[in-house]
Amino acid sequence: MSQQYVCVCVFLAVEFDDCAGNEDVSFEVSDPSFHVDGDLNLVPRRDVKSCGPVLLVHGFGSHVDDRAQVDVSGLPVRSENTLTEVPGQKLRYRSKRALLVPPMIVTENQRAPFPRLIGKFQVILTEKPVHHIFRLTGPGADQYPEDLFTIDRDTGDVSVSRSLDRETIDSYQLEVSTTDSSGNVVEGPVILVVTVIDQNDNRPIFKESRYTGEVLEGSPTGTTVMTMTAFDADDPATDNAVLRYNIVRQSPDKPSPNMFYIDAEKGDIVTVISPSLLDRETLPTTTYELEIVAKDMAGSEVGLTGTATATITITDKNDHAPEFTHPLFEARVHEGSRGVVVNLTVDDRDDPATGAWRALYSIISGDPKQSFEVQTNPDNNEGMLSVVKPLDYETTAFHTLLIRVENEDPLVPDVGYGPSSTATVHVTVEDINEGPVFFPDPLLVTRMENVPVGSFVASLNASDPDILEVQSIRYAVLSDPAAWLSVNPVRGTVNTSASLDRESPYVQANKYTALFVATDNGTPPATGTGTLIIHLEDYNDNAPFVVPSVAQVCEDGGDMNVAVVAGRDKDLAPNAAPFKIELGKQPGLDKTWRVTRINSTHSQIMLLQSLKKANYQLPLLITDSGVPPLSNSTEVKVQVCICTKTKRYCSSAHSHRTSLVVLLSTLLLVRLSFSRTWAVNLLLRSESS
Repeated sequence: MSQQYVCVCVFLAVEFDDCAGNEDVSFEVSDPSFHVDGDLNLVPRRDVKSCGPVLLVHGFGSHVDDRAQVDVSGLPVRSENTLTEVPGQKLRYRSKRALLVPPMIVTENQRAPFPRLIGKFQVILTEKPVHHIFRLTGPGADQYPEDLFTIDRDTGDVSVSRSLDRETIDSYQLEVSTTDSSGNVVEGPVILVVTVIDQNDNRPIFKESRYTGEVLEGSPTGTTVMTMTAFDADDPATDNAVLRYNIVRQSPDKPSPNMFYIDAEKGDIVTVISPSLLDRETLPTTTYELEIVAKDMAGSEVGLTGTATATITITDKNDHAPEFTHPLFEARVHEGSRGVVVNLTVDDRDDPATGAWRALYSIISGDPKQSFEVQTNPDNNEGMLSVVKPLDYETTAFHTLLIRVENEDPLVPDVGYGPSSTATVHVTVEDINEGPVFFPDPLLVTRMENVPVGSFVASLNASDPDILEVQSIRYAVLSDPAAWLSVNPVRGTVNTSASLDRESPYVQANKYTALFVATDNGTPPATGTGTLIIHLEDYNDNAPFVVPSVAQVCEDGGDMNVAVVAGRDKDLAPNAAPFKIELGKQPGLDKTWRVTRINSTHSQIMLLQSLKKANYQLPLLITDSGVPPLSNSTEVKVQVCICTKTKRYCSSAHSHRTSLVVLLSTLLLVRLSFSRTWAVNLLLRSESS
């Protein structure tokens, strides 16, 4: 039967002070076989046969939370492999070795001296004495961070070699094994977990140094404005990381130093002030600044603190209707003018640059012809009343407008627009001497071109809008690009002073435009401008002509001895095409040349007999279709060329004009040169052209 140990004495006296008389302080011991009595003595609860080599004593209360480690010696170490006597049974013989793994706990931030013993390994119940050599491996031993923990190879004592930081690594998992003197593994490896016990060495830190929030004016008491959140790097399972929030300062502190409350645990900031006092327009400021403190240790006096600032803005709601500063506004405006005539001023107590402050103006009566409009000045919220359609003194000399002002945003339900949200505007129209007005403008007339000089063209009509005054009007030419017109200064009749020409460059699309001015005898005199547009009808006054002026044919006839020409005419149909193009009246031309019609505008010139390479002036007669028709005798330079399949060789010499003697001589030379028998009917006369 195994040997039994009984401990009935006091282990040690516990020294503990929470700086508040140790009231309401409680203790916990890691081994339930022990406890701390009322005299602060660590004593066993009952007979203790075995225990671990280390005990952890935890003292905590409303003001403090701390732990201490107690190293135990003199008792067998408790193990699930320890054999004890069981009533009614014989104790069987233990034949296996066992490597006891005690719990090991290290408090962070320990001070020198180092190394410090934190636990001890033991090999129990061996069959025969064996010399065990202890070996420690893993992170913290032979792996990074190396050499934090060491083990005595002979005794199994585990020590920590330097201070630990729980916030960096909160536990270490190592392996312990034993070998004999030859290096053969005897026991293990077994897992050793070293737990780092937290100390309150980290202050709460807010996620932001400055928080901002908004609350609408008139919000009910208890409205959540924002949430403050801080973080504590200490162990969240201890009071070291349990935070409590508090408002330590409010600026300004009017109308109450406690306008807001913060939930101590959640960090929610809510309103405390009544809705009626939370009035943006009556508060001394629209921005309040709160200093918030977060304290760990659940807010106890020994807790560490962190601070942040919360800025709360009281936002506006549309609880004030805009009001005109005056019930009546007056303006004076010249007739015929446009633009702003008066600025309408309003007061609005709501937040500027918001929809609750920005004004919208509307004319609700007095403007049947929509001659006015009101625009909002974005800089000062004033209403700018403008004339958009010129006013006429002779029609209405006085206007009375009723104008309403509203906000962009709707008013809150319990607020409405009152009488001050409407105003009356009196607009007086002042008379000015207005210039005469032409009617119609423009004046359109149709006249034939080439009418005799002095012919009547049009009669101008201008009237004076100043019907309440008797004034005379005189007319004058303002713009007459071709100098074709004159006007009677009193009657306004327009006559021709030169021949009208439809083909003039001053005529565009058959229309000629002239400007006239009418001037009254008011003080000062006023003028008006009118436009006369003359649509000119065509007269057959332009003879047709042939294009192009140069044509080419091949000397040996065939398919390439034809040239195409066309007729042109500055006149319009029916004074232009169809054209008749024929040979001139010189005798004998029709023996060598032929002109045939292709269509209404084009004809072809055909060489009937071969001619030598030269240039010839061929007389043609072209006639248009006007009534009476006009004809034009013209000449076309015909180049007789030597032609191949790909190129023409034409003469650059002067042209030859046709005569009967020269033509016969030329044909004779052609026959002698080429030994051909051709009938010669073309008369040529060589001359320098």
